[in-house]
Amino acid sequence: MNITGNTIFIPGATSGIGLALALRLKERGNTVVIGGRRTSLLEELAEAHGFGTVRIDTSDAASIVEATAEVTRSHPDLNVLVAMAGIMRAEDWTTPDFLADAEETVVTNLLGPIRLVRALVPHLRQRPGATIVTVSSGLAHTPLRFTPTYNATKAAIHQLSETIRMQLEPIGIQVIELVPPAVRTALMPGHESAEHAMPLDAYVDEVMALLEADPEAHEVLVEQVKLLRYAEVRGDYDQILGILNAAEERAH
Repeated sequence: MNITGNTIFIPGATSGIGLALALRLKERGNTVVIGGRRTSLLEELAEAHGFGTVRIDTSDAASIVEATAEVTRSHPDLNVLVAMAGIMRAEDWTTPDFLADAEETVVTNLLGPIRLVRALVPHLRQRPGATIVTVSSGLAHTPLRFTPTYNATKAAIHQLSETIRMQLEPIGIQVIELVPPAVRTALMPGHESAEHAMPLDAYVDEVMALLEADPEAHEVLVEQVKLLRYAEVRGDYDQILGILNAAEERAH
C-alpha cells in the first residue's frame, strides 16, 4: 500500500487508533472518509480536520450496506478500506452474565469486517492500488484472561486475513493485517494510562513508518507487539502469557 494518493474509508475512526491513523493518512495527501455512529462527533471532526464522513454502525448489516453505498457514490475513487471498528469487553465465563457481551463482540469485531469486505470488494477490484486493511491484535496470539471473546475474534481476523489474501490479491486487492499491541486508548478501561501500553502517537508513527518502508507488507508489526506475536514460535509462550496477564491485573 502506498501511503499517499489514496481515497480511504475508515469505519471506527472517531477516536483512538482509528482517528490517529486517519489524521496521519490525511497529512500524507490522502482523501480520508471516517465512519462512526455519532453524527454530531463526525461533524465536529469533519470541521476540524477536513475529513469526509458517513454514519455507520458496523454491528448492523443494513447500516453497512447503506454506508458503503453512500461512500462509493460520493467518493468513486475509493481504493482503501481500513476495517478499524471494534469493541473490547471484559467477560467472566464462570457466571452466565457474559453472553450478551460475547455476542456483541462477535458481531462487531468479526461479522462487521466480513460484511464490510463483502460490500466493498466489487468496487475495490476495479480500483488501482486497492487495499483492505484488517485489524487484529497481539492478543490473537497470546491471550488476555479478561477478554476471551475479544481474543477469539482477533485470532479469527488473523486467519481471515491470511486466507482472503490468497483469494483477493490475484484480483488486484492487497490485504494488510494491522496487529496492535496494547495502546493507550479508551478501548478498555485503564488502558489510557497503562504503563505497559504503547503511547498512541508513538504507535501510529511506527505504523506509518513501517507502511512506507514496506508497501507490500502482509502484517504491520511494531516492535512492541512482537513479544506477543511470536511467543509460541520462540518457545516462551507460557512465560509471556504470565507476564501479559500480570501486567493487566496491575492496570486494573
